[in-house]
Amino acid sequence: MKNLKLFFAITLLATLAFSCKNESTPEIKTVEVNQEAKEKTLDPNATYAKAEFTIEGMTCAIGCAKTIEKKLSNTEGIKSATVDFDKRLAMVEYDEAKVNTTTLEETVAKAGDMYSVKDMKTVNSFSNTKACAEDCKMPCCAEKTETEKAACKADCKMPCCAEKV
Repeated sequence: MKNLKLFFAITLLATLAFSCKNESTPEIKTVEVNQEAKEKTLDPNATYAKAEFTIEGMTCAIGCAKTIEKKLSNTEGIKSATVDFDKRLAMVEYDEAKVNTTTLEETVAKAGDMYSVKDMKTVNSFSNTKACAEDCKMPCCAEKTETEKAACKADCKMPCCAEKV
């Protein structure tokens, strides 16, 4: 038993002595970064459709919903995408020539294995939002993007949503 303890102690000391590096210079790795900013160009002559669908499998607003929203927004041909975690609802406006409902389902599935699309429907306007008027002259509406305008909720108390010109 005494020899076995001695053997393990010598093995441990030898392993520690020969496995440690005494280099004082850090390892330097070069990572290539794509410097081109990906800008989305929207075709002014395109026909845009709106789709609403339920997303199953989301467990959090920041991780799941925002990841899916970002994947959808970065897809070529999608004008705007909003994912509401509480209602498990996605609202997407897309170019019919570049994107179809199958593409939307595939994009959600690629965002994570646990996400699935249910109840896909094409709509004329999104059900849970009250968009700021396109021709609204209020300063708060003039500064908003189309996605932000579409995100005005029906119960919004902001002047740009409550008072229409």
